[in-house]
Amino acid sequence: MTTAGTGHQQSAKNRPETLEKRQAILEAATEVFGQKGYKNGSLAEIAQRVGLTRAGVLHHFGSKENLLLESVKIRDTSDLEEKGRASMPSGREQFDHLIDTAFRNAKRRGIVQTFVVMSSEAITEDHPTHGYYEERYQNLRLEIATNFRELCKEEGIEDTSTVDNAAASILAVMDGLQYQWLLEPECLDLGEATAFAINAIVDSVLRPTS
Repeated sequence: MTTAGTGHQQSAKNRPETLEKRQAILEAATEVFGQKGYKNGSLAEIAQRVGLTRAGVLHHFGSKENLLLESVKIRDTSDLEEKGRASMPSGREQFDHLIDTAFRNAKRRGIVQTFVVMSSEAITEDHPTHGYYEERYQNLRLEIATNFRELCKEEGIEDTSTVDNAAASILAVMDGLQYQWLLEPECLDLGEATAFAINAIVDSVLRPTS
């Protein structure tokens, strides 16, 4: 009996109308958390935006923390999914992908604001997404640094002492420019500024001066 009940619940969870409702909740949550942060963004407001009660939202996600985590994950994977990828490309294409992301972000202020707000709040250790963002940056730094080392090997560059700093700097540049752009969008071109910085960092590793 238990097995049959579990199967029924699983099939109900995967119904098109259920998946559609979950997606609508995630989109509303992303907007609310991006505008007001985690503490001030209420489940009641999210529920109102999708025509549900607070209990209805909790039925789909269990808790406010789970809803926040799912919203953050969707934000991080949406670009790759649109391009049919599970991870970033390798080689020089990886840096082109990061630059392309910046140009795309320049056309979607709301998504950028959501990322900046959520990642900034995650600095505190008691925040629900602290562990997620900590792991996220660890993985991204490793992925970019590993790619740098492979490119250095291909191009016969023996000195890879700057690789780890270069990987961290690329992420810092992308996040820092987004913050400046949100404050004063008319003062810089997000895509062009990101391309300039990333290309300069890449050149410093792959075209080192004597």
